[in-house]
Amino acid sequence: MKAHVLVLNQDYSALTVCSVQRAVILIHLDKADLVEALPGHALRSPRRIFPWPSIVRLRVYVRVPYRRIMLSRKNVLRRDGFRCQYCNQREHLTVDHVLPKSRGGRDTWTNLVTACIRCNNRKGNRTPVEARMPLRRNPFRPSHVMFIRDYVGTVADTWKPYLFLS
Repeated sequence: MKAHVLVLNQDYSALTVCSVQRAVILIHLDKADLVEALPGHALRSPRRIFPWPSIVRLRVYVRVPYRRIMLSRKNVLRRDGFRCQYCNQREHLTVDHVLPKSRGGRDTWTNLVTACIRCNNRKGNRTPVEARMPLRRNPFRPSHVMFIRDYVGTVADTWKPYLFLS
């Protein structure tokens, strides 16, 4: 029962991930429909056998007013895979401004990257080009789908069309 179930809105857009237990409750209360079941798996009660849900769709559209990922240190580290964007190290991480704050750099998704303390100090008050320290990947604003994928780990093939990963 510790598996993950993708929850879709009524328009088939990805909303969140929940537990199998929560998905079965949603289906039982007629709040959601089963879209995909995990083949070869079932939930059993004394009188019935239920398919093991993999994807469920809510029957009523849920309006999500704020869907963007909040800019925070933790989310910048998560976006960059907890790796220094200069040397790929995983220890002693901090957040670095690509264009330094002293030169007008802002706290935005496209100006913040994960860096180890050593690289951050080496780069100093310069841009990556001036410091001759190229970024492994340019910073970008992540989508909520990216964090769903990271939370779950490996994404089932049946989920990919709904997460736009196919």
